[in-house]
Amino acid sequence: MTLIKMTRRVVLAAAAASLSFATPSFAEEAVDSIHFLIPGGAGGGWDGTARGTGEALTKAGLVGSASYENMSGGGGGKAIGYLIENADSNHGTLMVNSTPIVIRSLTGVFPQNFRDLTLVAGTIGDYAALVVPADSSVKDVNGLIDAFKADPAGTAIGGGSVPGGMDHLVAAMVFQAAGADPVAMKYVPYDGGGKTMAGLLSGEVQAVSTGFSEAVELAKAGEVRIIGVTAPERVDAYPDAATMVEQGNDTTFVNWRGFFAAPGLPADKLAAYQAAIAKMYDTPEWEEVRARNGWVNIHNPGDDFRVFLEGQEQTIGDLMKKLGFL
Repeated sequence: MTLIKMTRRVVLAAAAASLSFATPSFAEEAVDSIHFLIPGGAGGGWDGTARGTGEALTKAGLVGSASYENMSGGGGGKAIGYLIENADSNHGTLMVNSTPIVIRSLTGVFPQNFRDLTLVAGTIGDYAALVVPADSSVKDVNGLIDAFKADPAGTAIGGGSVPGGMDHLVAAMVFQAAGADPVAMKYVPYDGGGKTMAGLLSGEVQAVSTGFSEAVELAKAGEVRIIGVTAPERVDAYPDAATMVEQGNDTTFVNWRGFFAAPGLPADKLAAYQAAIAKMYDTPEWEEVRARNGWVNIHNPGDDFRVFLEGQEQTIGDLMKKLGFL
């Protein structure tokens, strides 16, 4: 318990220490268009981040047009491999990714890691949440733990990541903090947030570990109940959702999301992308998207992004070893 708590604090401390609001030093250039490559299915956190960012950039006049491509497969590895193998013809592409690019390279899901790509910028953070169907008898996170202890095999947790991935890891952190056995937890992986929620609403799983922003709209529509969020305090985007901490579960976690480009991207193109993203934060169009999704602004351009990722690689790796995933 103590080791996990310390590790979570290290993860969050590393995130806080690496926040940067510096604008790029390269000469700024206009961006005519961006093609967003999304490594997962529709409805997931990557999908929402790419489309929300594209919406803000185009509506604010910082980018002429945006297009989107979902390329699922290999836990995100298919899209990463595609971008690397076709680098010269993809200078107009930005690939969205998040904490799983660190986790999945550590676990060998794919052979590449963030060092094989051009690091553009980390842009936001999204808290994690556990949700149940709105009509579930489970009312809070302690109720889920009680259900698991009473019937481990009949209490499945779904998530939009591979076993040992981030959704699995967050659920395991919550279970471990509650004194339940995370190894005995039945985890069902899905391809993307849309399919994960479909599994929940069909009864295939009893609860889902997911990004907070993904759950908010379904909760507002009355389809699901958020039984715990991994924020240190309640989030304005959906203040009805109790934190894990206030329920006596010492779990806090924030998942960064950001953008990568093909290796060998020309410096002027990189500068133009970084400048557009830096300017985006000051626009009302971005604030509308950010507030709607409950995201936290975490701007890590260029080298700051690299330093942050290297720190997270170390701390997440240590955490996964403690939980038995490595």
